[in-house]
Amino acid sequence: MLNREALAKDAELRYEKAFGALIGLAIGDSFGDQARSPESHTLHGISRDLYASSSWSTDDTEFALLTAQVLIGTGGDLTVEAVVEGWKEHVLVQSDLGAKGGESEVGAAANLRRGILPPFSGSDNPYHWSDGAAMRVVPIGIVCAGDPERAARLAEIDACVSHYEDGIWGAQAVAASVAVAMVDGTVDEIVQAGTSLIPEDSWLGRWMARAEAILDNAGTLEKAWDPLHRDLWTFVRCSNAEALAQTYALFRLTGGDFVSGIIHGGNFGRDADTIAALLGALSGARHGSKAIPRDWIEKTRRPAGRCIEFTAGLDIENVARELAELIG
Repeated sequence: MLNREALAKDAELRYEKAFGALIGLAIGDSFGDQARSPESHTLHGISRDLYASSSWSTDDTEFALLTAQVLIGTGGDLTVEAVVEGWKEHVLVQSDLGAKGGESEVGAAANLRRGILPPFSGSDNPYHWSDGAAMRVVPIGIVCAGDPERAARLAEIDACVSHYEDGIWGAQAVAASVAVAMVDGTVDEIVQAGTSLIPEDSWLGRWMARAEAILDNAGTLEKAWDPLHRDLWTFVRCSNAEALAQTYALFRLTGGDFVSGIIHGGNFGRDADTIAALLGALSGARHGSKAIPRDWIEKTRRPAGRCIEFTAGLDIENVARELAELIG
């Protein structure tokens, strides 16, 4: 496995991995949103490609780009104050978050407008257990390559604006897993880095244990597919307990392969954009952008700005280069 020092000395490799993680997130976001649509089901049944000519990103990608901008602006020294200022500059200036704004982020924005600051903007939020923060902390995992402990600390800083407890623990898990993937961790090491941060007696911890038991009993992706849906189902599909447990299970079952992860995650149903986005980020960080189909990159590298307007047309490749410079 690489270490942080070796990665920091290799400018091309750290860029490849940073871009792989960030564009992997965007590809999975668009792929999952496409694959679960009725139109796609009618035309293709199971989606095996990105069929549109350009990205139609959701809040998952666009909030990750917001986190990236705050990270870059602080030189990687993230503070709660800086995150709040980022939200004020790019989120609160909008009258709404568009058709694709997540409930946790909408609730946090409403709290911030009323002067309710972290941690209460996150804890006093009816969707504080959602998976909304889990996607947006991927840039933190990139910057904290090889240092999952720091990744978890910074993820809590970012997530507490909109989340609490399970919502924060899920964000910490993803950031730590991406940090380990950035230095070539094995699939098991990547999963362990994240799951070790989740309290066993939490909702998320119990559902993670359920997912692990399903994998142990099923053994194969085909046999695990239905139990992962049936036994992890929650009333609201954006819960961390459901989507994150399914993500880690599919990451193990697909062996961390990028294309397989995107296709299976994107066709999983439920919160498919989240699941595919996280699978894309983890496998993209591990293998780098060279392992990703080039046409998928070109279709998703410039978000649509459907949720956060400043992200429209922003080149993800350029953002990844700036994040890679913070690895040192």
